[in-house]
Amino acid sequence: MQHRGRTRTPPQGGLVPLAAVAGALLAVLVGLVFLMLILAIQDARHSLLSARSGRPALDQIGVVQGTVLDLEGGQRGYVITRQDQFLKPWRTARTAFPEQARRLVDVSTSPAQRQRAQQIQRAGQSFVDDYSVPLVAAARRGDPDATSTARTLEGTRRLNALRGQFSRYLHDQRIEIGLRENALEGRMRTLTIAASAGVGGALVLIIAYGAYVTRVIVWPVRRMAGAATRLAAGDLGARVPLSGRREIGQLETAFNTMAGSLEKSHRRLRLLYDAGTAVGNTLDVGRTADELVRVAVPGFADFVTVDLEESVLRGGEPTAAESVLRRVARGGVRDDPPLDPTGALIAVHPPRQGPRRADGGAARLTADLRAAPGARFPDAPHTDRLLDYGMRSLITAPLSAQGVLMGVIVFWRTRDSPPFEKDDLSDAEELAAKSATAIDNARRFTRERETALALQRSLLPQVLPDCPSVDFAYRYLPTGTRAGVGGDWLDVIPLSGTRVALVVGDVVGHGIQASATMGRLRTAVRTLADVDLPPDELLTHLDDLVLHLDDGAGEQAAEVGSTCLYVVYDPVARHCSLASAGHPLPFVITPQGAVRKAPGEAGPPLGLGGLPFETTDLDLTEGATLALFSNGLVHSRSLDLSHGLDRLRHALAAPGAQESLETACDRVVGELRTGEPADDVTLLLARTRALPGDHVATWEVPADPEQVATARTLTAGRLAAWKLDELSFTTELVVSELVTNAIRYGGPPIRLRLIRDTRMLICEVSDGSSTAPHLRRARIFDEGGRGLLLVARLTRRWGTRQTAAGKTIWCEQALPATDASTRPRGSVDWTRE
Repeated sequence: MQHRGRTRTPPQGGLVPLAAVAGALLAVLVGLVFLMLILAIQDARHSLLSARSGRPALDQIGVVQGTVLDLEGGQRGYVITRQDQFLKPWRTARTAFPEQARRLVDVSTSPAQRQRAQQIQRAGQSFVDDYSVPLVAAARRGDPDATSTARTLEGTRRLNALRGQFSRYLHDQRIEIGLRENALEGRMRTLTIAASAGVGGALVLIIAYGAYVTRVIVWPVRRMAGAATRLAAGDLGARVPLSGRREIGQLETAFNTMAGSLEKSHRRLRLLYDAGTAVGNTLDVGRTADELVRVAVPGFADFVTVDLEESVLRGGEPTAAESVLRRVARGGVRDDPPLDPTGALIAVHPPRQGPRRADGGAARLTADLRAAPGARFPDAPHTDRLLDYGMRSLITAPLSAQGVLMGVIVFWRTRDSPPFEKDDLSDAEELAAKSATAIDNARRFTRERETALALQRSLLPQVLPDCPSVDFAYRYLPTGTRAGVGGDWLDVIPLSGTRVALVVGDVVGHGIQASATMGRLRTAVRTLADVDLPPDELLTHLDDLVLHLDDGAGEQAAEVGSTCLYVVYDPVARHCSLASAGHPLPFVITPQGAVRKAPGEAGPPLGLGGLPFETTDLDLTEGATLALFSNGLVHSRSLDLSHGLDRLRHALAAPGAQESLETACDRVVGELRTGEPADDVTLLLARTRALPGDHVATWEVPADPEQVATARTLTAGRLAAWKLDELSFTTELVVSELVTNAIRYGGPPIRLRLIRDTRMLICEVSDGSSTAPHLRRARIFDEGGRGLLLVARLTRRWGTRQTAAGKTIWCEQALPATDASTRPRGSVDWTRE
């Protein structure tokens, strides 16, 4: 009893010889047993494979039989009803039968069965080629023989013959499978007996040696295994009592040493792992600092504060010369610490002279705040309150990027926790280094995003022109994801003849490059719109421009795949023309609230080259609304494009009897925007107006110089009816010059049109010639060359546009009482919600 609990000394000199002898003997025994098992299993495996090989033939004969039944049912249904819907299963079965019959031949397991399968193949193919196909052909021709008794009996005879062959094949195959399964069962019984004998013999020997090994090795190791299990489960305080000798005793000592080291390393690695996975996931400076606080509390510190320079928060370079920092994050085990709150300005004491360089990234330890009254740290002015609160120990670590300080992080421990030690400095420095890298990345992202947003602000329209032909409102929301702002844009461009162009585009990619490309494309669209090109021609020129944007760069243009939608609305004809280069077509909302998608197809994206664009023409009623949008509104990783379009259609059709376009924009974007958009969101709503008929006057002018006086008289009369006598002299002179040029240099038909909108008087002269006029300087004795110069001087602006029948020269004059000031339309949201 007095020796209970002691380990008896084994008679061997050590555990190594014992383990070697026992292992060798067991290896021989187990090898013999497994050799017997492998040989028996191989034999059983061959038998099992042989038995299983017949199952595919049973499955395949059922498939072939079903195909024949589908074939016969399809042809019968068609012959009886003459309906083409019965031919679909018939054709499918007819196409599939040869392959299925060949498959049946391949999976047959014996020569006799293979021969029967070949007979089925020939009989079935004969039924298809010699009976079924001619029967269906006759039925298609309307031949009465297709429904004759002879044909029906012949089909029945062939089917009965096939069914008999199927039955014989199934019967023989089942018999063959049964024989093989019986053979397998016998071999398995033999295998069981052999395995039982081998295992029984091995067990006897293993038990004999196991009893001895258990006393010497198993019981001591079991204690260590239990401790190791607790250690692996997270109990880092698990230890093994030192009760063994020789190798076991050495193992117990090594285990306890390892467990102590592991406990300390685990805490450090877990802290650094959490910092690596949880800090820097948002690319936002403030959120990154908050993530650092959540990682360090309470695993490493009781309280943590993070202070940064103001320039870092704005995305700028750290100046390392500021005397105050901004508290970005604060957190701890309680909510009432005497530490300055988030957002407070923290003075650096004393102010540093010159750039503050990171001192090798070294952290400073204050092990006992009571013994270091002159310690320097951000909250040093509140030292008395900190001591009264229970703060006892702190580590101050610099947050530096490229050797220049961005700020400082302070870790605090109270009297309820063990004070910081020198070993904790390395952990604090690691945390500070990881956090500084994440904060610097967030700062760079903030700077790049602000730069891209600034570029977009300068390139996108801040206030769109007020057009008398449409009322419109728009929303542009830049994305806030890591990819950066995209290249979406929209525009409203006044055209001649009170027409207006609506444009929405999307440049692939994000960031500054996408914003710059967007600006180039928007400028190109405005330039081409001034030429008054039709939508399809404008997109063709724009596509050619994209192809040449990166000529000579040696790489594929980044703009390939950009999209654009160009819409032109004419309020006089109430006609709309549009063309799309890979962009979603707009929705049309009728005055009654019905929503339909504009007809037509989107053409290829910009940058592919050589592919045509098509113009779609629409006639719109007054008050109809066009909804132009970008993919960011209807498509995301979690929202399918078709589903997004359906949601947009439903939102556009939502209530709105007297709803303004501004309110509709807010409502639609609010309904479709779920969370932070992964791409820029663009929406443009344009409600059409129609110019009243009494505001347009049109006359056909014969190609006779004497008709110029008539044109002036008609013009003066119309201006008098419109009470625009102040413009009569100028307009008569302009009409005289333009009609004279059309008669002299153009061709019939010649048409004069006057248009009066809310701000302008527009004069248009059309003729059948496609030759465009040009301004030139007339010499002293030249009789011509002064007409267009005179028109340009007397009018606000003038131009020419090509038409299907020739060309039109137009000019505009401001109405005497027109308020030319424009009011803001729509708004651009440059902030993220």
